[in-house]
Amino acid sequence: MSPDEPADGPHGALLRALETHFGFSSFRPRQEEIVSSILSGRDVFAALPTGGGKSLCYQLPALFNGGLTVVVSPLISLMKDQVDAARENGIAAAYLNSSLSLEKAQKTWKELSAGRVRLLYLSPERLSRPAFRASLQGLGVTLFAVDEAHCISEWGHEFRPDYLTLGELRGEFPHVPIAAFTATATRQVQDDVIRRLKLHSPLTVRTSFDRSEIYYAVTPKDNVEKQILDFVARHRGEPGIVYRSSRKAVERTADSLDEAGFRAVAYHAGFEDEERRRRQDAFVRDEVEVVVATIAFGMGIDKSNVRWIVHGDLPRSLEAYYQETGRAARDGEPAETVMFYGPKDVSTIRYHIERMEVPEERERAEARLLEVLRFADSGICRRKLLLGHFDEEHPGGCGNCDVCTDSVAAEDFTEQAQKILSAAHRTGERFGGYHLADIVCGNATDRVLDLGHNQLPTFGVGSDHDRTWWLSLLRDLESGGYLARKDGPRSGFRITPAGRSLLRGRNRFSAVRRQEPAELGSRAGRNAVVGQGAPEDSEEAERLFQCLRSVRLKLARQRNVPPYVIFSDKTLRALVRERPTDPEAMLRCPGVGKTKLARYGDIVLEAVRSFLSGQSCP
Repeated sequence: MSPDEPADGPHGALLRALETHFGFSSFRPRQEEIVSSILSGRDVFAALPTGGGKSLCYQLPALFNGGLTVVVSPLISLMKDQVDAARENGIAAAYLNSSLSLEKAQKTWKELSAGRVRLLYLSPERLSRPAFRASLQGLGVTLFAVDEAHCISEWGHEFRPDYLTLGELRGEFPHVPIAAFTATATRQVQDDVIRRLKLHSPLTVRTSFDRSEIYYAVTPKDNVEKQILDFVARHRGEPGIVYRSSRKAVERTADSLDEAGFRAVAYHAGFEDEERRRRQDAFVRDEVEVVVATIAFGMGIDKSNVRWIVHGDLPRSLEAYYQETGRAARDGEPAETVMFYGPKDVSTIRYHIERMEVPEERERAEARLLEVLRFADSGICRRKLLLGHFDEEHPGGCGNCDVCTDSVAAEDFTEQAQKILSAAHRTGERFGGYHLADIVCGNATDRVLDLGHNQLPTFGVGSDHDRTWWLSLLRDLESGGYLARKDGPRSGFRITPAGRSLLRGRNRFSAVRRQEPAELGSRAGRNAVVGQGAPEDSEEAERLFQCLRSVRLKLARQRNVPPYVIFSDKTLRALVRERPTDPEAMLRCPGVGKTKLARYGDIVLEAVRSFLSGQSCP
């Protein structure tokens, strides 16, 4: 804390800085504790959900610690937006990466040497160079903040080898605290990050991973291009991302949306760096409304007003799914997600798994696939399953997913379940799902014939359904606790006590078979679910919101920054509710601090006054 600490102590000083620079009157859960720990020189590990205010936790200390905060950010495409946002909040920030010209890089070094920079953003690749780390020694580094810290863990879903060199920081800067931040980390990943970064007795924070503002839905594929088009059409005018699993699918879907009149662009690793950057910038700056992308897109996006996410194919893991859907609603306003998947998705993923050379990697990939399939196939609250993956208990009944809003239907499959359980029992509980499915389907494979399983009473008793259908039912039985793996994800099934009870007819079994929700993607349905108030949804309020969006876009273009850097959608909605006509009223809106009031207050207030007097939007 500053030596000129005010009479009301550190808490009062932090609150005033929070209001002045960030426009908030109070901290989010655990933020102040994290900030105070950093200012006291303590290491920190913080797992906060996307939109949970991670960047504030290291930006605010930079205003007080009198030195340089070095922020490790994984994508250079994100750095400029992060620096622009910090500068808009009145924080001296800069970045060094390969996108800078020699002249601009030299200018930044001069600013650093003169002590005029408080936040410096770097890539892990740059910080991995010993000579570069040595050059930081004389710059008064007071904090290393590692963003997307799960990238350092081989157990994480986005492992980056260059992150491993960050473990060298402790030995070279022994007295500088290190703060690690992530929005997606299991306990195993958390422990791995702390170990690899050599954090000393860190303050460890895990807030809830629940993104209550996001609606989750899963539905089977049935002409997926049309399903995607219909969903996006119900979100016309709202920014969103469509994830596809291959470049070919990305381009096909982008062309389909473009032909239907949407401002859509494709994004994948096949484009040159400059072209990818151009397309990403167009989305960030609201020049296009839809990006259709492979998983190469998104981690470098700080755009706060993404209103929907579509997965046109099965995601590769629950962690990836959580992070990708988490790119929506960073501003806390409602958002909607849907996952479409089919049997071909599973076979494609397994095709790649079988070609992995390292057995341990194959096993981990298979385990991740099974977790995603349980999530997709289960009739249990989506939020309960998703949060359970991160070791967080949720009671279910969230009221904001397709299961809890009755958009899926359950059917009685007791007889079919007994057939597949009988096949498992008669074969000694030694075989996996594919073999059991072949038996009940009546598929006379070489293995079935060699083992004589075509002579079993259960052979062919389920020929009215195909192999994929029976594999789905097996996943339902495993998720429900009627079957369990004997030893690892690729081993055979054993029947649990609950399964034996079901096999003997002592209880019944129901499973979900999805129905297409009639209003999937409707804004009204989404707002009703999350309890939005009627005044914001009125026609007049929507006109004022669009007016303020137009003003924001003009300001963003003038300053050459993304619109959300000026004000988030959440701040615009607050301005719509409050309709301020004087500076004091505008300051009461979240996201409006004294810094932004000084820059934009006159323009925004004039727009509101003009609207209220019946004039056109300026």
